[in-house]
Amino acid sequence: MNISRRKTIKRLSSGLAAGAILGSTSLLSCKDHKSSAVAITNSVTEQKLFFDISLGQWSLHKTFFGDSLKNGFGQFVHALQNDPDSLLQGVQDPLDFPTIAKNEYGINAVEYVNTFYYNKARNSAYLKELKDRCDSAGVESVLIMCDALGDLGDTDTTKRSQAIENHHQWVEAAAYLGCHAIRVNAAGTGTKEEVKDAAIQGLGALTEYGQTHGISIIVENHGSYSSDGSWLASVMEGVNSPYCGTLPDFGNFCITKSADNSECVEEYDRYKGMIELMPYAKGVSAKSHEFDAAGNEVHTDFKRMLQIVQDAGYAGYIDIEYEGSDLTESEGIKATKKLLEKVGAEIVG
Repeated sequence: MNISRRKTIKRLSSGLAAGAILGSTSLLSCKDHKSSAVAITNSVTEQKLFFDISLGQWSLHKTFFGDSLKNGFGQFVHALQNDPDSLLQGVQDPLDFPTIAKNEYGINAVEYVNTFYYNKARNSAYLKELKDRCDSAGVESVLIMCDALGDLGDTDTTKRSQAIENHHQWVEAAAYLGCHAIRVNAAGTGTKEEVKDAAIQGLGALTEYGQTHGISIIVENHGSYSSDGSWLASVMEGVNSPYCGTLPDFGNFCITKSADNSECVEEYDRYKGMIELMPYAKGVSAKSHEFDAAGNEVHTDFKRMLQIVQDAGYAGYIDIEYEGSDLTESEGIKATKKLLEKVGAEIVG
């Protein structure tokens, strides 16, 4: 799991937005999902966005995990596999996520991360409580982002089969919660072609299982080969199923990082990558890190990105994902939400 990948998704507090995101029905593909648009009111007129906004749970990882990530990724993974509840050292319980999204950020749709619920996928009482909280708050469960379950592109057939099986419980949990998909990773070790072939097989098998539950399997550009837009698009072509698609992320196009993981040394063009991945999109992630004085994201042209998304005919959810360090989680979520609403209104206008 890329720890920095799911850092803070931050939303914006007032500004232009007075309307909250309206819930929508589950979708099999982005073209099937014509959710009700978000009303944005300003002093002149009322604008509507062409997309809905959801909140990705990793935005609040400090809120739920507290300091448990500070000991390093290795210890985190060890604890995740052996005592996942010990990682929940934050000030709030992951069960509170739906009400936090609604009450603190005015967001009516959530995207879960499985690591907060790692041993709860088949805990029916726990899932019922989570679903009841969503229903009571009027919050829609959109998808579950799944990490630390093995590589679906593993070139070892036995390991790949185990990874596929490890994802089954999350397909079932997603179906129970009313999600339309789980987000997975097309990871593996080997040459581009070797991992591509393995990923097509792994995703294909998992997609068949997902289809039996009405759940799509969607892949994010999430490091290594998957951050190469043309490579991931070719994987989608290989799987060739309406139940398998992509989750294009605005900023997750780093293919290779430095030895100490501190910087990106090989990065794919993010705009080219978005264009290549949007034809298969069943979700979109608005990654942000840093904002200038005008509220614009420093590293990504949000207007250019949203234009690419609109041009692809996408009308589903875009999740907020702030991964910066200058703002608090709350401030980052609010800033990203504000920027999405502002730029979205400009594009509609």
